Amino acid sequence: MKTTIDLNHLIDCVGDAIVVADANEKIVLWNAAATRIFGYTEEEALENTLDLIVPERQRPRHNEGYAKSMATGTTRYGSSLLKVPAKHKDGRILSIAFTVGMLFDENHQATGVAAVIRDETERFAEERALKKQLSDLQSLQP
Repeated sequence: MKTTIDLNHLIDCVGDAIVVADANEKIVLWNAAATRIFGYTEEEALENTLDLIVPERQRPRHNEGYAKSMATGTTRYGSSLLKVPAKHKDGRILSIAFTVGMLFDENHQATGVAAVIRDETERFAEERALKKQLSDLQSLQP
């Protein structure tokens, strides 16, 4: 028995953000989880560039890497989990973890990227606090 999958429903029902950007970093897909994580509605995000969520300090490095990926059709990250800061609509900095996949046209020219993103802000803060506690306890030992 063949099951029919509604891809739009699938994209909107997953708990992680799915963000797709074209070769010029223009956002062309933004799911409900992306709205929950970053604070921008789909209407606010679409047609904007990824600068919307990339903190200003990271933009030069991000833009350079993105342009290189579009020119070469490769990414050095492959299926690696990337952990970077991101920017929420209200200006606060988030800690995110994501995977990225390259998108190609029929001539194998890079046309953009698809990213699956998880908000790790709370987990990173807890991990940092635990590391500090451990360090504090270790400094008390003779």
